[in-house]
Amino acid sequence: QVQLVESGGGLVQAGGSLRLSCAASGRTFRTATIGWFRQAPRKEREFVAAIRWSGASSYYGDSVKGRFTISRDNAKNTVYLQMNSLKPEDTAVYYCAGDINGALSPRIGEYEYWGQGTQVTVSS
Repeated sequence: QVQLVESGGGLVQAGGSLRLSCAASGRTFRTATIGWFRQAPRKEREFVAAIRWSGASSYYGDSVKGRFTISRDNAKNTVYLQMNSLKPEDTAVYYCAGDINGALSPRIGEYEYWGQGTQVTVSS
């Protein structure tokens, strides 16, 4: 199993940056693909980024390409989401999720484990 806890959310002005962290526990973390998703009020949950267990491959949603970077430190059991050039439309609750099958997928249904989420608010 994989347990996930997000942190690093907060309030930031448009154009600013935040770094989210996803701390994981569980023996399967190091072979799991970890993804970030977000959900804004009255909207469906949206794929943001994902990274394979090795860190060698990553995948981004179109709305964040070029602005967000996902990375992982398996020694620290942590995955990071560096968010730059933030926009008000990035405001959402951000969730990290784990897929122990390791597929680099944007599909919510592929992820078996979810954190509780961290709020990101970008003011204009």
